[in-house]
Amino acid sequence: MADLSLRASQAPPPEDSRRKRRTLARKWAYVLAETDYVPLVHTEFEDELAGLLDTLCEAVHRERAEPGTAGAAGAAGARLVELNCASQQSLAATMDILGKGLLALPEFRGGKSAERVVGTLGALAAGFLAAAQRATLEQQESMKLSLLKAVRDAKWNLRAAEARFEEVATCSASGILITDLDGTLLRVNGSVGAILGHTPAELTGRNLFELIPPEHAPALREDYAALLSGRIQRIKQSQKLLLTDGDHAVVTLTASLLRGEDEAPSQFVTVVEDGTELRLLQSELSRQALHDVLTGLPNRQYFGTHLESVLRQADPRYGVTLFHLGLDAFAVVRDGLGEHAGEHLLVMVAQRLKAVVAGEKAMVARIDGSEFAVLVENCSSTPPPVAMVHMIRCELAEPTYVDGHGLAASVSIGVVHQPPPESTPAELLRGAHLALRRARGNGPGQWEQLHPEQDRLDRERDALAASMPGAFENGAVEPRYRPLVRLADGRVHGVEALLCWEHPELGPLPDQRCRELAESTGLMANLGEWLLRTGCRQTGWWRQRLGRDLSLALSLTPHQAADADLVTRVVGVLKETAFPATKLLVELPAPVLTADRGEARDNLRTLADLGVRTVLSDFGLGAGDLSTLTELPVNSVRLNRELLGRAGSAGPAVADSLRALPGLAHRAGATEVIADGVSTAEQAEFWLAAEADLAVGDHFGLPCRPDELAAAFGSPAWRVKSS
Repeated sequence: MADLSLRASQAPPPEDSRRKRRTLARKWAYVLAETDYVPLVHTEFEDELAGLLDTLCEAVHRERAEPGTAGAAGAAGARLVELNCASQQSLAATMDILGKGLLALPEFRGGKSAERVVGTLGALAAGFLAAAQRATLEQQESMKLSLLKAVRDAKWNLRAAEARFEEVATCSASGILITDLDGTLLRVNGSVGAILGHTPAELTGRNLFELIPPEHAPALREDYAALLSGRIQRIKQSQKLLLTDGDHAVVTLTASLLRGEDEAPSQFVTVVEDGTELRLLQSELSRQALHDVLTGLPNRQYFGTHLESVLRQADPRYGVTLFHLGLDAFAVVRDGLGEHAGEHLLVMVAQRLKAVVAGEKAMVARIDGSEFAVLVENCSSTPPPVAMVHMIRCELAEPTYVDGHGLAASVSIGVVHQPPPESTPAELLRGAHLALRRARGNGPGQWEQLHPEQDRLDRERDALAASMPGAFENGAVEPRYRPLVRLADGRVHGVEALLCWEHPELGPLPDQRCRELAESTGLMANLGEWLLRTGCRQTGWWRQRLGRDLSLALSLTPHQAADADLVTRVVGVLKETAFPATKLLVELPAPVLTADRGEARDNLRTLADLGVRTVLSDFGLGAGDLSTLTELPVNSVRLNRELLGRAGSAGPAVADSLRALPGLAHRAGATEVIADGVSTAEQAEFWLAAEADLAVGDHFGLPCRPDELAAAFGSPAWRVKSS
């Protein structure tokens, strides 16, 4: 573009003229913006036009045209084209706006200004038209080149597409046949020849329907006719093709209609897929989906389907028997000797279970990682369940060797024998699982047979346990408190925090029942933390409002005692509630501490180091109880409540042994002995005489709500006379 800056050749116009020019440039910009799309923001476009207007004004100011003046005005017109103001409307609007606007400027009034304005605008229009013509020619040339490139690319793409089709047709495992509308084969790939036993050259020129068995050809012709007429869009069907030896191959045939440029039907393309390998693959996949890959036994899905069928057809006199077996030490074998040994053990169990029931109408299945099921359709000669269990145990007890290690399988077994005819597979499997769970609860290598009443109780218990988290969330599980009384004076020394579930149908469920249910689902850890927090807050409230400096006792279940997060939970609650650690009595079961040399003992030691008063609960006459008391930093012991119940009814020898128990605990290091389950005045007097320090039980008050317990905080309510 020509240089439009001519301002250096003349002094800048006065301030009034500059303002008038700016106003005219703004008007010019708004009008042009309405006629064409300008690829600039409006302020930039206005600045561009202001510069062009200055150039035009300088050209008008000259008395006569000087070299470069007409060229500058023409360059201004060309610049308008560059700014995309290249339409006829843009030129007309420019002539109209500038023709009137330049003459209206104070600097061009009078004299020969009109003549010079007209000349300058003419030069502007000439430059505009010349630039527009050049732009048009350039666009035409660009379009021509683009069209040539498009044609070249289309031809190249066509050749590439044909080459790709040829490659796909040649390499495809599916047979591809292209026929004319009469069925004559025009083109055949090698896969069709491999399927039919002919070369492509031998097939080309033959009719497709000659390759179809005569009894099927008419129906296929009708299908191709329907495809040609447009009644159907595609053919896909299982079909037979004749082979060279007179046999036939089962294939999947898919046909479509090809159309020419005028959309007129031109050819058929037919794709043939050999179904032999596909059927074999589907059969293998089906087998794998219903069988365990490692052992080859039916899996749970297949076993469930078979069980449903057997239940419908079972002999009503003898019924069926379902054995649910679980390997007791599979994790020990796998983790100790490696995955290979574990897999070998599973295969061995599968083979030997099949050997046990070889003479019966039975199915053996692997229904879980280390669990198997055996379904026996009983008859008059079928051994009873106890004999079958004995045979299974004996067969699996024989060692098998892997990598020099002799492995034998111990199993726990749940048995369902002759279930009611109306039983469903799901009920039967669940019953067998419940029986297995009870067997495992008795220790390794045990077996249990499902009994209807026990099954009912187990289901009720499981239903309660499963619904307990929701009840806790809804506030149906509440804290209860009962007094911990000092036997010497009958005063309330502290309170014990307990659980109570206000069940809408069963009524209030006591603490021990709540703990058993919560333990079975893993809820007890969170429930115990909540009970501790609630108890600390309540005991702190009693201290502030009633002036009662009470201790809080909280007993732990076996799982809580061995919880790796127990100390973290206790410390967090004490910090949150500002409850003094010395006023908290945490009771850990003696049997857990005696048997567990790890986490439970570490928890007790850490709690003692923090100042928490540790209590050994369920303390009795066990050989390990006294040694545990001497080995660990225990503050107190809580006597086993079953022993307390014998205090009044046992003979003199047993009574003397029980009476000596608190003294033994004191001499072993316990500062306080708590008697649990005291329900009568006679029991309270017995344990006072035996030198027990504290007591809890129905004699001193039933578990109750906080407001109900506050009445017992006055003067001694349970004066105990020393014997």
